[in-house]
Amino acid sequence: MTEARPDIHESIAHEQPIQTSSDRSFGIVMGVFFAIVGLWPVLFGGTPRWWSIGIAAAFTVLALVLPRVLAPLNRLWFRFGLFLNRIVSPIILGLMFYGVFTPIGLLLRLFGKDLLRLKLDKSTESYWIDRDPPGPAPETIKQQF
Repeated sequence: MTEARPDIHESIAHEQPIQTSSDRSFGIVMGVFFAIVGLWPVLFGGTPRWWSIGIAAAFTVLALVLPRVLAPLNRLWFRFGLFLNRIVSPIILGLMFYGVFTPIGLLLRLFGKDLLRLKLDKSTESYWIDRDPPGPAPETIKQQF
């Protein structure tokens, strides 16, 4: 479980601990993955990768017969996923922010667009935007909650 950090105001602590997948489903997924890796060259006229097919068979047999043997690998794979999450998420979000949103914002400023109408207009009495056509009659919205 992640602890609350004092340097940010949001609590990023999980209310419930994150659960790994079952050892059986982990073994089956890995078996299917290695089977695909092993049979992929066959689609293009090549020979199968027998080492991968062997690993696929081992994972599948263990998943069906003795799944608890796969528990350490399942935990290791899960921790690897959490590690990748801590690295990849900030990178992807940073790329999106600086590669997509920032250029769009700069272009909108360059062309003088104010899509959210945030500029102060002292000459106006209200910032209310009338709907055309008007919305539903007030009496039709008696019990909203």
